[in-house]
Amino acid sequence: MAKRRPSGDGMVRKLENGRWQCRIVVGHKDNGDPIFRYAYGATQKEMTGKLHQLIDAYQGAELTEASNMTLSEWLDQWLEKYAATTVRESTLSGYRRYAEQYIGPILGHKRISQITTTDVQRMYIKLKKEGRIHEHPELGKELSDTTIRRIHSMFHLAMNVAKKEHLIHKNPTEGTTVPKRDQKPKKILTNEQMDIFMKAIEADEPWYDFFYTELTTGLRRGEICGLQWQDFDEEKGTLKISRTLHYQREGEYSTGETKTGKGKRTIVLPKSTADLLRRRKQNALSEWIFHHPVKPEHPTSPHYAYVHLKALLNKAGLPDIRFHDLRHTFATHALTSGVDAKTLSGILGHTNASFTLDTYTHVTKDMQKQAANVVGGFMEDILGKGASSWQKSEKPVMAHSGGERTDAGKAAM
Repeated sequence: MAKRRPSGDGMVRKLENGRWQCRIVVGHKDNGDPIFRYAYGATQKEMTGKLHQLIDAYQGAELTEASNMTLSEWLDQWLEKYAATTVRESTLSGYRRYAEQYIGPILGHKRISQITTTDVQRMYIKLKKEGRIHEHPELGKELSDTTIRRIHSMFHLAMNVAKKEHLIHKNPTEGTTVPKRDQKPKKILTNEQMDIFMKAIEADEPWYDFFYTELTTGLRRGEICGLQWQDFDEEKGTLKISRTLHYQREGEYSTGETKTGKGKRTIVLPKSTADLLRRRKQNALSEWIFHHPVKPEHPTSPHYAYVHLKALLNKAGLPDIRFHDLRHTFATHALTSGVDAKTLSGILGHTNASFTLDTYTHVTKDMQKQAANVVGGFMEDILGKGASSWQKSEKPVMAHSGGERTDAGKAAM
């Protein structure tokens, strides 16, 4: 039986065509045969240098026979075997789209173990310039920075698992540069715009209850669409958030866990919202609080709610905001009205209050200014109106280490 060649074992040799080759063992097949990585060049000296590069690059590697699969083959396997059991269905759907529409057409044909950081960086650059070319050409070629970051996040996860499975020695997404998060101000409806929006939904009776509830609770789109009457406590005026509705295609949907562990929560409704739901329940047609306008046995789909919001905004002449911006509108007005971050965090289903504060930094800065004015006001009441002029006229007593005292020091004696 031939001796098993250890990983890292390398050699340089001259080929029959006069060129030179170096190779290194990077792992083993199921039957024990070595898996090689090769490099070629014109001289022995060149190959000696490349051999050392290969040894450094694959130090400690022990790849398996599956490392010969293509990237597309691995992504398919990762999606079904790993991602499908750990992420929500909507997230999995997004992952599949990234793999099939963006990563696959550029790098899918390459062996997974031969993809380099340079390959990945070039892919990001190409996607940035012309990522939409096959998807939504009417929107232009350039892919948004946010989508690039999401693709990178998903790709990084997939390649981390590939590394653990000994399909690659190094995660090629590490060391790449992706667009930084653009911290644009949150889009919200102002008080004046809220008045216009309220008039718009009042004239749209089938949707009034839905959007009024959204504006007074700040629920995520999948959360409000997934509400059932069993979640509403008429007597206490509370609403239990325990599921998220995932839209798949027309007439098809599924329910899943809330976005975070803290997403499962019970919130106390404003009296007006609780009363609205009590009246609505008297004429309930199905288990869903907000059922499909035509098919009451089905819930309102998140996609349909999004499309209808866009139509309402356009008709009312309001800014083209996202559905999620209604949540931002609720949170912003809640903070500025005096709701503390801890309480708001619980209502929104955030992981903790610090995340809420970080998310709404633009609001808390204004609140700090208001707080400074409040503090200034009551300090004047405590110290007296003349406190500020007294502070300006008096010289401070300075600490002095030896020698003659200052004038301020003498005056204080």
